[in-house]
Amino acid sequence: MSNELEFLSRRVAAGKLSRRDFLGRAAAIGVSATFANSLLSTAGYAEEPVKGGVLKAGLVGGESTNSLDPATFASQVPYSFGRAWGELLLELKADGGLEHRIAEEFGASDDAKEWTFKIRKGVEFHNGKTVTAEDVLATLERHSDENSKSGALGIVRGIDRMKVDGDNLVITLKEANADLPYLLADYHLIIQPGGGKDKPDAGISAGPYKVTVNEPGVRHGGERFANYWNAGNYGHADQIEIIVINDATARTAALQSGQVHMINRVEPKVVDLVKRVPGVTIRNVSGAGHYVFIMHCNTAPFDNNDLRMALKLAMDRQEMVDKILLGYGSVGNDFPINASYPLFPADIEQRVYDPEQAAHYYKKSGHSGSILLRTSEVAFPGAVDAAQLYQQQAAKAGITIEVKREPGDGYWSEVWNKQPFSTSYWGGRPVQDQMYSTAYLSTADWNDTKFFRPDFDKIIIAARAELDETKRRDLYRQAAMMVRDEGGLICPMFNDFIDATGPNVGGWTEHRSGEMMNGYALSKCWLTA
Repeated sequence: MSNELEFLSRRVAAGKLSRRDFLGRAAAIGVSATFANSLLSTAGYAEEPVKGGVLKAGLVGGESTNSLDPATFASQVPYSFGRAWGELLLELKADGGLEHRIAEEFGASDDAKEWTFKIRKGVEFHNGKTVTAEDVLATLERHSDENSKSGALGIVRGIDRMKVDGDNLVITLKEANADLPYLLADYHLIIQPGGGKDKPDAGISAGPYKVTVNEPGVRHGGERFANYWNAGNYGHADQIEIIVINDATARTAALQSGQVHMINRVEPKVVDLVKRVPGVTIRNVSGAGHYVFIMHCNTAPFDNNDLRMALKLAMDRQEMVDKILLGYGSVGNDFPINASYPLFPADIEQRVYDPEQAAHYYKKSGHSGSILLRTSEVAFPGAVDAAQLYQQQAAKAGITIEVKREPGDGYWSEVWNKQPFSTSYWGGRPVQDQMYSTAYLSTADWNDTKFFRPDFDKIIIAARAELDETKRRDLYRQAAMMVRDEGGLICPMFNDFIDATGPNVGGWTEHRSGEMMNGYALSKCWLTA
């Protein structure tokens, strides 16, 4: 009861629930108006940022191979730590809009091919140097380099040329793209001195915290940057610390014991238990994140589309949502877009479990023998259970899945994007172009299904340049159908992001774009006591 009221009181303080509705709910469960109003008073006070203390997070998604080079960020720990020490041109807000960060203004030509970004004056790097338009230019140049292997490479390949004009960065695109500002909010594109060309893993940017500890796979830490330009809204704790805890049980225990103040990826199967812990609050929000089974379209036996179709039809998506997500998510349809995206193609028929048709396509493929699926507990919460459930579902179609559980450390460097059939996750992106450009264009370094289709590429490039919304919607529908019916993606479910916080954490807000407040929890939250 107290956990529920505490959560609701914070929603009142954040303007997301009326005082009247809160008092009505309190009365319904037998709480006096006096006590309910005292909770509101406490919540209102807590919403004022408090400076000081050491804010700690226990996170899954850290490996000994992690680097501070933003180009390489591929899992949750470097992603969240990067949000704390890094600074971007623009940030995606919780309402889907854009917040101006290093770029204080931007505008485009009428044809959306030339974009001008005005660089904010007075922003300081952690090394004492002032951020300039030249640093921004150099950063984008580095991520545009094929040798950088940047996770943003699929995005910046659309740039034809760039130049500095005073305090402005002017970008000219190869093709028009109305979504460019959203693309430049990508978490890999942290602005670094000289673009990070000399030392990309130095961990120096202009974010609210300076890097003080970097022990990949173990822990990371930072101290508040005294000269941070936006200190009123970010960087409230004196210090932050991320402890890498890849085991779900250990992560939950660390929160319960007070070793950490927040954790990510609470497994749905323990949510009800965690809710009962005094002072602990579950923070879940639905969005564009999705859990996936990925096949490499260029590697046997997955280079056969009949086999790929058999494996898609052998997946019971609703059972996955019911048993793995326990309702904390929704059914997927084998393309990476859901209703949280603008121009979502809602009329595409939902793929359903069909063992008979799966057996038909499996026989047609000519394949025989078992199929190896690699998974790990770090792929997504319940990934090992999901792989074993899929094994049972596919068996009803006469398909033998061999499940191999891989170690968590090294999964993102040795299995994902390297082995031909594995489990993984995507956090989603703010617009369809960014999702497809990052993971499905033939030129994308993170094309983890090895879906190399020039005809698909043409559709995405055409959609970027199409300013007519109806025509653009149709192009994205074509793209979705191609991925769904010919690609290597099995997308059974879109997941809720389920995090949890301890009793003294203030400033938490919902963000549909990613876990841990889209990675900003350590930067935006504070300790109330």
